[in-house]
Amino acid sequence: MKIITVKRYKGSTYEAELDDGRRLYLHADIITDFGIRPGMETDRDTLRKIVYASNFRRAYQRALYLLDYRDYTYSEMFGRLIDNYKSEPLCTAVMTRLTEHGFIDDERYAERMARKLVEVKRYGFRRSKRELMQKGISEFIAEDALAPYSDTFAENLAELLRTKHSRCLTDREDRKSIEKVKSALVRYGYDYTEINRAVKEYFENADDTEEEN
Repeated sequence: MKIITVKRYKGSTYEAELDDGRRLYLHADIITDFGIRPGMETDRDTLRKIVYASNFRRAYQRALYLLDYRDYTYSEMFGRLIDNYKSEPLCTAVMTRLTEHGFIDDERYAERMARKLVEVKRYGFRRSKRELMQKGISEFIAEDALAPYSDTFAENLAELLRTKHSRCLTDREDRKSIEKVKSALVRYGYDYTEINRAVKEYFENADDTEEEN
């Protein structure tokens, strides 16, 4: 098998034509790495290596391009690559390189996302964990990322009652309004034990405030 011509195609991409009529579109780095030139003889094994190296480079550069815009979990990035390149071994190799170079780090991703979920959105443990795992974060990493916020969840729950639901919590005998608040907090990811305790403390604090006045 022989390479007939090698010519610039577009930008840093070259077109290499084989004697069987096939055309390969290769980056200049691949041309240099394999010493590809007109008249070069090559066998099928070498040709497979050239094609693999070209696809690997293309997939790796695509991943870096995506990472310029936002972080990805391992699972998310693998999914994006496999959709385009259809080769699990190739995509796994690219992911290994990305992980080794620190471009993909699920623990770092989980820590950043956990901070946003808990400190900004004020979600409870259950909702925060679910949101993390939906991004492809493992259960272990998700729980580890949320561990530093064990005290913050209770603080956030009390703050939600004071700032978001106080208008519905004016009468401890108004069961309909209280149940409405509890249902909203369940959607935020708090369990009923936490919610019942927080609501009880809310009314106790309200009573203390009235007595002081």
